Amino acid sequence: MVFIKTKGDHLADLSPEQQQAHVQKIGQYIGGLMEAGKLKGAQPLETEGAIIYSNKGVFKDGPFNESKEVIVGYFHLVAENLKEAVEIAKANPMFDDAEGTIEVRPIKQMDGIN
Repeated sequence: MVFIKTKGDHLADLSPEQQQAHVQKIGQYIGGLMEAGKLKGAQPLETEGAIIYSNKGVFKDGPFNESKEVIVGYFHLVAENLKEAVEIAKANPMFDDAEGTIEVRPIKQMDGIN
């Protein structure tokens, strides 16, 4: 699973033309991953949300995010290993147009969970 993190709206500082070009590059990137059979799903996420914290059944509703970075989207990739997933993530055109972080995490396989 690949989580895309930016400091707020990573497209806000781009002109409308730059935003359109960025969206086209992302579309080509996603299309290439789909064609190669490397993508199960990808979606942007809204910047608002909630963080729920619990300590032994006592809940506190947030947000508690200590960082200015927020997860703005995800890619569910098909990769042979972490190294391949990292290489796929490095090709994301977000890095051409914005400051951000991509977190790549293997999905833990557990019996009885789809």
